[in-house]
Amino acid sequence: MDDTYDVVVVGGGPGGEVVADRAVRSGLTAVVVEAEAVGGECSYFACVPSKALLRPGAALADARSVDGARQAVTASLDPAHVLARRDRFTGRGDDTGQTDWLNGAGISLVRGWGRLSGERRVEVTRADGTVRTLRARRAVVLSPGTEPVLPPVEGLERIGAWTSRQATTAAAVPERLVVIGGGVVACEMATAWSSLGSSVTLLVRDQALLTAWEPCAGEEVARGLTGLGVTVRFGVTATRVGRDEATRAVTVETDDGATLVCDEVLAAVGRRPRTADLGLETVGLPADGRIPVDGTCRVTAVDGDWLYAVGDVNGLAPLTHMAKHQARTCAAAIAGRAAGRPSDPGARHARSTGTDRPVVPQAVFTRPEVASVGLTERAAREAGMTVRAVEYRIDDVAGAALHADGYRGHAKLVVDEGRGVVVGCTLTGPMATELIHTATVAIVGEVPLERLWHAVPAFPTVSEVWLRLLEAYGL
Repeated sequence: MDDTYDVVVVGGGPGGEVVADRAVRSGLTAVVVEAEAVGGECSYFACVPSKALLRPGAALADARSVDGARQAVTASLDPAHVLARRDRFTGRGDDTGQTDWLNGAGISLVRGWGRLSGERRVEVTRADGTVRTLRARRAVVLSPGTEPVLPPVEGLERIGAWTSRQATTAAAVPERLVVIGGGVVACEMATAWSSLGSSVTLLVRDQALLTAWEPCAGEEVARGLTGLGVTVRFGVTATRVGRDEATRAVTVETDDGATLVCDEVLAAVGRRPRTADLGLETVGLPADGRIPVDGTCRVTAVDGDWLYAVGDVNGLAPLTHMAKHQARTCAAAIAGRAAGRPSDPGARHARSTGTDRPVVPQAVFTRPEVASVGLTERAAREAGMTVRAVEYRIDDVAGAALHADGYRGHAKLVVDEGRGVVVGCTLTGPMATELIHTATVAIVGEVPLERLWHAVPAFPTVSEVWLRLLEAYGL
């Protein structure tokens, strides 16, 4: 068996799949090494199942937000059908479709855990314990993704606490759910399970949700969760948990002296790169932590232009769409170098905002939805820009009022006055996740505000908020 390929990809998630596909399209051979399901976390435990859980509640809320349609809504969500629909999207972890796609694309697949064992070598430990060594002529691409971390709460591991995996794949609705965390996963899962009938309590260590975002985003999500019946407790930390073996109920003790009783606990406090057993030390890299890369995703601390890292593992922007974008950039660099064409190591995965931060949109499917791209006002000021922030209530746009009775939404632009361009945007409200791409194009294209003024939005649409924002700016 020939175990030498042009490109060896460790990790069969979205980034790994795209790198391998692009490499093969360019005339190279490629193999993907995957220990679990091809398609990765996004397909089975993250983006896809979470959106599938969240969408039915949003659709029902949309119907109830319009007089005339509201009267036709005569029931609540059917949890069994919601969970069954989710399972249709994920196949309950069956990756047959993905493996068939790899085969059809001419990409080889080796099952097992891959780890570096030296320059251009990857050892794969298979389920039966046997080891197979793969060699790369051109490049090894690391794309193992990340894994959830548990906060230091006594008893959390012993009770079988949920992480994002259990939260998106659970087969039944817990009557009572305690969520530890205040980030995207915590907010989305609190939204999803409360919509399906859980009594949800959110324990947030900080004094706000989504603390890396503009304050308006966290404020609107907190308001929305409260409206759904979620109890949001700020400035509170879980200190100890225990499960009663007879009743299976879980007791959660907090640092303010309170005791909560629930059926499940979801720990949603962050993720870490899956690098602990990746063999990084065999090529002179630290054995753990994120892997620094240049603009082509080449690992900067390793000589020879043969080692690359794409996706969450490089820490640039832990998002599926960013992993795919990096993968396209990476594959082009590998193919170019293989053909003797030098690649620019300073190339950007996405156009910068004038800082080292790439322009990558983020979407959170809570109710209301929130979305952002580029810099917050605070980050832009910290970057030394002369900043002007413009805000507008989307409620006041005619298209929004027609879209939903009682529409509530907020828009904020961050403008670099020195260049006269938008460097950041945050939106809240129905359809915010669909509206954000306009801002992405404006920022990536560095479109001057005077030119953006001539991109006239259709009336009556929610997109007319762009006209109102520019008018508020003074154009």
